[in-house]
Amino acid sequence: MKTALQPLYAAHLVELQQRTKAVLARENLDGLVIHSGQAKRQFLDDMDYPFKVNPLFKAWLPIIDNPHCWLMVDGVNKPKLVFYLPVDFWHKVPDAPNDFWAGFFDIQLIDKPTKVEALLPYDKARIAYLGEQIELAKALGFTELNPEGVLSYLHYHRAYKTDYELVCMREANRIAVQGHRAAEACFRAGGSEFAIQLAYLAAVQQTENEVPYGNIIALNQNAAILHYTALERQKPAQLHSFLIDAGASHHGYAADITRTYSAKDDEFQALINSMNAVQLALVDMLKPGIKYTDVHLKSHELIAQVLADFDLVQLPPEGIVETGISRTFYPHGIGHHLGLQVHDVGGFMADERGTHVAAPEQHPFLRCTRLIEPRMVFTIEPGLYFIDSLLADLKASEHGKYVNWHKVDGLRPWGGIRIEDNVIVHRDRNENMTRELDLN
Repeated sequence: MKTALQPLYAAHLVELQQRTKAVLARENLDGLVIHSGQAKRQFLDDMDYPFKVNPLFKAWLPIIDNPHCWLMVDGVNKPKLVFYLPVDFWHKVPDAPNDFWAGFFDIQLIDKPTKVEALLPYDKARIAYLGEQIELAKALGFTELNPEGVLSYLHYHRAYKTDYELVCMREANRIAVQGHRAAEACFRAGGSEFAIQLAYLAAVQQTENEVPYGNIIALNQNAAILHYTALERQKPAQLHSFLIDAGASHHGYAADITRTYSAKDDEFQALINSMNAVQLALVDMLKPGIKYTDVHLKSHELIAQVLADFDLVQLPPEGIVETGISRTFYPHGIGHHLGLQVHDVGGFMADERGTHVAAPEQHPFLRCTRLIEPRMVFTIEPGLYFIDSLLADLKASEHGKYVNWHKVDGLRPWGGIRIEDNVIVHRDRNENMTRELDLN
């Protein structure tokens, strides 16, 4: 695969160089210096937090686990990479660069972070620093620190994935699907949340620091906690349901997949089946020229129909939406951009200047308002939940009378449902990376 990646990667770098040349000309700059980052020491400790690379750095090359690296680009000349290769008997030292990407860079090695100073441009007046360590950048003489115009341009264009990026994301999906299958098998065998997490990580062959986000492994009512990460060690006395939101990484690119299962073929399984149909219908809505916001608004209409069909709310679907009742059962957005970050940047941008397009006032948690275009990658993840705090607010409101509380209370032990796929929008079709791997 690495050999096959090389021509795609070469074309990827050409695109990044063109973007760099354009933004430097626009912002009257001569170059960008991109810092991979540095480790952060834990408070009152002698150990560091797990290292997370600067996403602006890994957009150029798949170095995701090495701090103190620096990249210098100007859109014209061969990019220069300062690669940190310490002499260290306490920790594993990274291999010297020799992978498929190495030949595309002028590489210089340093064994101490401080040695980078001699390798940076002497005149930094028109060189922008992109990274997190602002005080370090100032000490090194940079005055252009994460300029907004540069970041807006790069974030906007990151939404359009190159062929190399799409290959990486397909592979991330393939790996994640293996984990999802292992997780379902563990659930069916009666595993605890903790046991399911271990089964997932073993299947994807990635550590908790390597997967792109903290896995959500929720049994029963824990599925009603949207970002649940507690991982109970004991399995519940009675298994009702299982929700898993878990991904994988490949060369720094993320997969983000969610599935929900019922322990039995019961009414909750029928509810899952209906939500699955909703999810697939929303995926079909992703077309160039459509606003992502419109997909979200449609999701409320479809979920309102499910609430009416199952007699959870005794109103016509349009009334369920108009009263805001649908937001009680489905409080989050329909999805987001996906790429180098799970919630990838640029979702609220109308243009490369960074003009902000806010989410609708009634839907503040929507993470993307962008016009859908080819080469964009999105998640589509409708949900239906029985969240105690939100239901309590609804019950106390004037609209509580429309809810079939007997049925709602009966379904609380199942927690909720979310189904999420990763979708590439092409000019003439959608490529559902997740479903094409037969994860249904």
